[in-house]
Parts: sequence; structure tokens; C-alpha cells
Amino acid sequence: MTTASRVTTPFTAISGAAEIVADVDLTGRRAIVTGGSSGIGIETARALAAANADVTIAVRDVDAGVRAAADIVASTGNDHVLVAPLDLTDQASIASFVRTWDGPLHMLVNNAGVMATPELRTREGWELQFATNHLGHFALATGLHLALAAAGDARIVSVSSSAHLRSPIVFDDVHYLTRPYVPSIAYAQSKTANVLFAVEAARRWVDDGIVANAVMPGGIRTRLQRHLAQPELGRTAGPVRWKTPAQGAATSVLLAASPSVAGVSGRYFEDCAEAGSSRPGSRTGVAAHALDPEAAARLWDESVRTLA
Repeated sequence: MTTASRVTTPFTAISGAAEIVADVDLTGRRAIVTGGSSGIGIETARALAAANADVTIAVRDVDAGVRAAADIVASTGNDHVLVAPLDLTDQASIASFVRTWDGPLHMLVNNAGVMATPELRTREGWELQFATNHLGHFALATGLHLALAAAGDARIVSVSSSAHLRSPIVFDDVHYLTRPYVPSIAYAQSKTANVLFAVEAARRWVDDGIVANAVMPGGIRTRLQRHLAQPELGRTAGPVRWKTPAQGAATSVLLAASPSVAGVSGRYFEDCAEAGSSRPGSRTGVAAHALDPEAAARLWDESVRTLA
């Protein structure tokens, strides 16, 4: 990828989510935001609702979702904000969500996630971070494929992280059955999976009019970091440049709703622009292993087999 080919927009690292949609009208368009009850999720949902979208907050904690929806309605005046239960570690919960969805889906923001947890497993024995951050969202997106295709111009946003720079997908032992478990590296692998999903969804679903991109929201102080010790936050080069939740949500909102990136697909964005290749020792840019089309296709196929 050359510098000249990278996508830029009028927005920057300090742009807020509301700024992205200030002149955008999403009336009649429907969005799902997973993990939309807090952090950058609620700010993503708020910005889409402010632009008149019908927004469904998909959350494990329904009570928290209801409080978030009420806050969004109060701040935007848009009462088309719904809450639906969704546990990304529970395949039955995902299947139930998919069954109850009716009609087209224009925007799917795969935002929810867990970070650097102790070694935990789902009932199937899958490593929790990979299961939540990738497999759950993979099952959701593929389950909603027909709804996305029905929209004609749907957009998928896959929320990744600069942590992806630290690990490719270790296909020989994705779920840490034989190698030592390192929480931050397990998280990194799951965030690489988020990018690879976007790469392969962009390729497979292009004829359905579906675009898919991955985002790095930046450093935002939320409950996501609750399992992470302070030294771990500075593991890569340079200090963390903290953003507000609204600034962190801006790149997700850009890719979900802005006309400035219409038709863009299979890319990785940070600070409201497509990222270049990461330099050694840097916490910015995208790793080659996260854009590898062969790895993307293999991950998709192995995810299908895992969920079968």
C-alpha cells in the first residue's frame, strides 16, 4: 500500500463522534452497536441516534443497556433507540438475537469486547478473549448476512486495537491449549482477528454491497482496561495519548455513517484516516499480518468450522 493510496478524511484524532455526523441524515437507516451501554459504544450509539438512525444497543447487561438508551434518547431526542440482550460468549444468545432481527440492517458496529482477562474459557473450551472479541462477532455478522445484504449498501465496523501489532493468529494453538497463556498476547491475537474478519468480509460480501473495515479507536480510559496493570499500558513504544470516549468513537462513526468513506472496504483506520504500515517499535499503523489475505481466508474458514 502506498501513501498516495491511503484514504484520508476532513477529520482528525481530536474529532468527536458528533462532529462526524453533524451534516449526516440517517433517517430510515438501522444500526446495531454491540457493547453500546458504556465507553465508546454508548458514544457511537449516541452519534448515530443524533443523526436520526434507528439504533439497537446489543448488550449482555440489559439493565445497563436500558439506562444507556434512556440517556441517548434524552440527549438526542431520538426515541428510536432499542435494547436487546446479547451475550457474545453464548452461541444460543447470538442465535436468538439473529432470529429476532427483522428487516434490513445498514450498520453493524462490532464494538463489544474484553481485554487482558485471566485465563478463562467458554463452555466449549474456547479461550474467552478470542471467543468474545472474534468468534461471537463472527457468528453475529454471518448470522445477519442476509439482513446486511438486504440493505444494499451496508457497512460493518470491526473495532480492533493497536494491540494487534503484538501477535498474529497462532493457528496451531488459537485457544492456548498447549502454549503458556499471556493475557495481553491473547488479547492481541483477538484484535488481529478483528482486522482479518473485515478483510475477508470485504472480499466475500462485495457483491452484496456490504463494506467492512476495522478501526483502532485509540487509548480511552474505560472499564475495558480493568484487568490491565499500569505497566502493561506502556508496553509498546511511546506514551499513551488518551482520548475522550467521544473522540474514541469518532472513527467507528466515520466508517459506519460518513459519506466521506462511501465504498471503502477491507481497510484499517485510526484517527479518522486509513493507517499506513506500522514501523517497528511504534504503537500506530497496521501490521502486515493483520491484512494478510491468506490469513484472513484461513481464519474465516476455521471460524466456520469452530462454530459448526
